[in-house]
Amino acid sequence: MKRTLTMAALLLFGTLLFAQQSSVVGNVSSRAKAMRMMNFSRDEYQIKDIKVYTDTMTVYSLSNHVIYPFGQWESMEQYITDNQLLWYRESGYRQYFDSMEVSVNRMKRLDNSYLDMFYSIWTGRVELLGGHISDREVKLANGIHVGMSKDDVFKVFFKKYPKSYTSDVAVLKIISGAGEVAEIYTFKGTKLRHIKIETAYKYY
Repeated sequence: MKRTLTMAALLLFGTLLFAQQSSVVGNVSSRAKAMRMMNFSRDEYQIKDIKVYTDTMTVYSLSNHVIYPFGQWESMEQYITDNQLLWYRESGYRQYFDSMEVSVNRMKRLDNSYLDMFYSIWTGRVELLGGHISDREVKLANGIHVGMSKDDVFKVFFKKYPKSYTSDVAVLKIISGAGEVAEIYTFKGTKLRHIKIETAYKYY
C-alpha cells in the first residue's frame, strides 16, 4: 500500500513538473515569436512592443496612423467629401468629467457600421471617439478594409514574417503609445471580418 502511494505521488509530481515546464516553454515561444516580429515591423509605425497571448497579437505603436486611422481632418464635412461615401449623420451630446458635454456626431452606413467623431478645440481636428466597421466600402487611411486577407492586413504593419506566426491569430490589436486609441482587427478564417476602434479620451 505504501509503495503504491509513493508511486502515485511520484507520478503526480512528474505530471505537474512536465505541465509547468510546458507552460514555460509556451511562454518563451510566444515571446520569442513577438520579438522576431518586431524585427519585421515597418519603420513608419514605430512599433515598440508586441505581445502574443493565445489567439491575440497586440502591437504597440507610436505612430499617428493609430491615433488617426481615417486620416486627419478639420471638419466632418471634409472627411465625407473626400471619401465620397454616403453617410447618415446623427448628432448628440456626451458627458465628460461629469460636468461637461460635447457635441458628438455618429456617422452611419446602411449596414450599421459607424464612426463617432467630435471636433476638438484643443487639436483643431476631428477626433475619433469610437467605431465599428463591417462595410467593405469603408477604408482606413492605410488602405485596410473589411474583406482583406489576413496576410494583406499584416503586410501593412510588417515587411515580411513567417506565415506560421500569424496562422493562429484571430485578433490583431494595434494600440497607440499612450494607450488612448486601439484598433481591433477581427479575422474569420483568413479574411478580415470587422474593425473596431476604441478610445479612452477624457478631454475636449
